[in-house]
Amino acid sequence: MSGLFITFEGPDGAGKTTQVNFLCQWLKESGIPFVRAKEPGGTAIGDKVRQLLLDPSHVEMADKAEILLYAASRAQLIEEVIQPALVDGQIVICDRYVDASLAYQGFGLGYPLRDIRAINDFGTGGIRPDRTYLLDLPAEEGIDRLQRYRPEGLDRMEQKTVAFHQRVRQGFLQLAAEEPARFHRIDARQSEDTIFTCIQTDLRQSFSLGGKDSEANYCRRAR
Repeated sequence: MSGLFITFEGPDGAGKTTQVNFLCQWLKESGIPFVRAKEPGGTAIGDKVRQLLLDPSHVEMADKAEILLYAASRAQLIEEVIQPALVDGQIVICDRYVDASLAYQGFGLGYPLRDIRAINDFGTGGIRPDRTYLLDLPAEEGIDRLQRYRPEGLDRMEQKTVAFHQRVRQGFLQLAAEEPARFHRIDARQSEDTIFTCIQTDLRQSFSLGGKDSEANYCRRAR
């Protein structure tokens, strides 16, 4: 496969979807072919799984069922969308991927990472991102953003406790520390434009997308 696989991760409320929107618009304006994907969902089957996973009324859902449902949705997305696009040499931009399962079900729920990795290695065929943008934000700030900007209410995952979301954030930070060559961690408390400039800078410097960047110093990576 000769395509480029880019994923976005981070605690709930960090602004991933906004940055995915910005990136897709930039690539479109630059004439660069890409495919956009999201998790859970992104396929007819995956969207039905998404409804099961995020419905706040499903309080009885077993933790193991949650892990397997996320992996099932991901397997379908790989089969229908991600793998064909990568084989075709396109850029794939995905809103969440396996790292989300490791952070949420591994660190958040406390299940062994080796088991979650094994399940997802089977489901994805071992396909891994070339770059993962981790938009880092304290859990409390992320929850506050969700409560202010989600008039329709929070989904089942977003409604989990602050302590759970704190574990998730620490999980993401640990994953990023273990794979610094793949992860690009960005302080999500910056303005939306500054965050996107940081992403553009990295894509230009690391993957030669969009030409040279004259605003490289504008980017402030999280420390």
